[in-house]
Amino acid sequence: MSHNPIRPWRNIDRRRSRQIHVGKVPVGGDAPISVQTMTNTDTSDVKATVAQVLACAEAGADIVRISTPDEAATRALKDIVAESPVPIVADIHFHYKRAIEAAEAGAACLRINPGNIGDATRVREVIKAARDHGCSIRIGVNAGSLEKHLLEKYGEPCPEAMVESGMEHIRILQDNDFHEFKISVKASDVFLAAAAYQGIAEATDAPIHLGITEAGTLNAGTVKSSIGLGNLLWAGIGDTLRVSLSADPVEEVRVGFEILKSLGLRHRGVNIISCPSCARQGFDVIKTVEILEQRLEHIKTPMSLSIIGCVVNGPGEALMTDVGFTGGGAGSGMVYLAGKQSHKLSNDKMIDHIVEQVEAKAAEIDAAAAATEAAAE
Repeated sequence: MSHNPIRPWRNIDRRRSRQIHVGKVPVGGDAPISVQTMTNTDTSDVKATVAQVLACAEAGADIVRISTPDEAATRALKDIVAESPVPIVADIHFHYKRAIEAAEAGAACLRINPGNIGDATRVREVIKAARDHGCSIRIGVNAGSLEKHLLEKYGEPCPEAMVESGMEHIRILQDNDFHEFKISVKASDVFLAAAAYQGIAEATDAPIHLGITEAGTLNAGTVKSSIGLGNLLWAGIGDTLRVSLSADPVEEVRVGFEILKSLGLRHRGVNIISCPSCARQGFDVIKTVEILEQRLEHIKTPMSLSIIGCVVNGPGEALMTDVGFTGGGAGSGMVYLAGKQSHKLSNDKMIDHIVEQVEAKAAEIDAAAAATEAAAE
């Protein structure tokens, strides 16, 4: 909402973390909360993997993670990194040589648990490779793969065990004077994940990667992730996130941004405010919004659009959006620009006209931002 003032009661006091970098993307500190996803192609298929990375980047992904389980994958990684517009995280499990190969191939970050890759010599080799090639590291604790000694100690996965696991891995890196790391403590159970993240947030100043792991299908996983991640973000916890869905990775990016947009933590593209529709609607709201969402996917400029079927809530919602349309019956409605009534419009011309108005407003906002940036230089 470009013309709306910020209300103090909408502010979120973010946890103070130190900042690291994943390639060119800052994570932690005062950096924007970055959105990640993970490819699900065969990594050795460079063409397919690059295509998916590009699609995710176009959707807004700041960082993309790629699994590198074998030598074929790490060999392909070099070509994938060369064609990627965003930093690539190499997902490593257990085999220290894959981590070294991924660092040499240009990965911006290694997702690895240092305590799981062998003795101290192997750990030092991985840390040296990360340091030599400018890689950061993500410690990835997961409730489903906790260390045996912690399961024996606690009897089952619990927040205390996850935090202890994370701190043990952190100490290994710190003992080797390596500090470019972030940490996640994921679980598929929302309560377990939230408690573990709250615990790790108190135990370290490292940047935190949020995620509800194996959240499920697009619909169910979106709900679960929104509840779990939303509550943590609202509490100020989280510096980067991935929404884990059994769906196209592009959908993970979209959901991630919608969660951040709903909390005012990131702004990208058109935020459509629409009513659920009822017998009062002056036009088919659901179909209209579906079409507009598709027609406006190309807009990256942060702005707001209200599409309301009748005059009960329509004018009030339009007051708070950049562009709005409120149904008025008799085959027409009212167009609002910058919160003010502008002109009447027949319903049959609505979609094309609204797209034109949004594109014009986006161009106006972009021009003003460019002028401000130029004046500051």
